[in-house]
Amino acid sequence: MVVNMKRILMFIAVLPLLALAACGGSTDHNDADVEFAQQMIPHHQQAVMMADLVPDADASPELVELAAQIKAAQAPEITLMRGWLKDWDESAMGGHDMGDMDGMEMDGMLSGAEMRELARTRGAEFDRLWLTGMISHHDGAIEMADDVLEDGKSTDVAELARNIITAQKAEIATMKGLLG
Repeated sequence: MVVNMKRILMFIAVLPLLALAACGGSTDHNDADVEFAQQMIPHHQQAVMMADLVPDADASPELVELAAQIKAAQAPEITLMRGWLKDWDESAMGGHDMGDMDGMEMDGMLSGAEMRELARTRGAEFDRLWLTGMISHHDGAIEMADDVLEDGKSTDVAELARNIITAQKAEIATMKGLLG
């Protein structure tokens, strides 16, 4: 029942984002909104990549569940932000290439070497590396969301930023608990 309740809560959290995407959202935006979306897309993509490593890493059941939750939340947000950028006639990548993580210098992003090390690790050591990496990753996303709340213009972007802050602060608390 706990797992089903979490899935229901995730669906409820994502539903407003899907509604915004379906409506096309607001076109009233500025450069800070564009930069946020262009940077948060690869940021979220890396979180999804990290979540994809979990099933084959002999991770704890709690980590498997958390990774699935993170992926379920962030994948629709990527789609939403891509839609905004398309509506705004802006490039989705903004000069970022997920194939070259060593060149990424965004808040909380793991380097290519850190991602390769994570992919090679298994069991309890994987859990520790994944959790510490994802906490840093989430801290970076929260900082990016705080910045766009201060400098952005789009009400849709602000709503997403607030949702990211709320969800990722809760996930950080869970991850810190799992680290013990």
